[in-house]
Amino acid sequence: MSTPSVTVILPAKDAAPYIGTTLETLTRQFDEPAALKLVAIDDGSSDGTGAIMRSHAERFPHAEVITNAKPVGLATARNQGLDHVEGDAFCFIDGDDWMQPGRLRVLADRLRELDCDFLRTDHVRVTGVKRTLVRAPYAWRGAVDSPRDAILPADDTTMVDYPYAWAGIFHRRIIDRGLAVFDDGLFTAEDRPWIWRLHLHARSFAVVDAPALLYRRGVPTSLTQVRDRRQLHFTRALSAVLDTVEQDAEAERFLPKAVWTVLALSSHHLVRSRQMAPALRREMRREIRELLTRLPADQAASALRHLDGPRRRVLARSLRQAERTT
Repeated sequence: MSTPSVTVILPAKDAAPYIGTTLETLTRQFDEPAALKLVAIDDGSSDGTGAIMRSHAERFPHAEVITNAKPVGLATARNQGLDHVEGDAFCFIDGDDWMQPGRLRVLADRLRELDCDFLRTDHVRVTGVKRTLVRAPYAWRGAVDSPRDAILPADDTTMVDYPYAWAGIFHRRIIDRGLAVFDDGLFTAEDRPWIWRLHLHARSFAVVDAPALLYRRGVPTSLTQVRDRRQLHFTRALSAVLDTVEQDAEAERFLPKAVWTVLALSSHHLVRSRQMAPALRREMRREIRELLTRLPADQAASALRHLDGPRRRVLARSLRQAERTT
């Protein structure tokens, strides 16, 4: 049997209402079914997700289903999938999303033609019956560029603010260089340190057009909808971003962007914390204050000026408290 062209890593937990659609669309990616390998990870589901995975896996010439007795989180589950990649390319998809037919064939062809480390694409956000095209924040399409050059400017949306692991395809040399691995144990914001390492250390990338990946928003079991202790992991993720940037040879160039990112996401989570239980809300705010103490005061002040008024007001108290502890 021939080696697959693309390995698809599909981790899911309690995605039974949606994952059949996800898996069905994977059967429509290549004319030759053996061109795709499926690596599905049932991350401690209790709703039949694993049974659906195993049933659909029989339709793929290359398929493996990994079962975790207890949930390990999206980051660790994706890492499990990386250990089973075959062929020259791999990609990710979540259990509540799906692809238009031929997407992976187009991406595999473009990756080969452009001979770069990874490709990124736009995606379609699906909220109920509404569909919205979300553009990858890079103006040049089909041009091979340095990933480092897509990190700045500091005060505008760039490719490190588009961290979605499923919005593209990757050459397996990304695995060989240790750039594909996620920070184990992160249950949220796992893609933030991952995307920074990718853009700082990969050699080449391009943004290309392709049939769409459709990203489902508002799913009740999604961590974007859940407000529990797992949300606290975002501070650990952003601390890892700061570690990565501070260790870079061009730290001075990229640190303002990392600071801007920390402030913007901290503001977002401070607002979300208002809907948490009081004890968890206090813990979230304490961890955000500790994160903010890591920021150079001059760069934090500069970045704050580029945030809109509401976000500045949300951050003001936490920044004052952080300053008092430094």
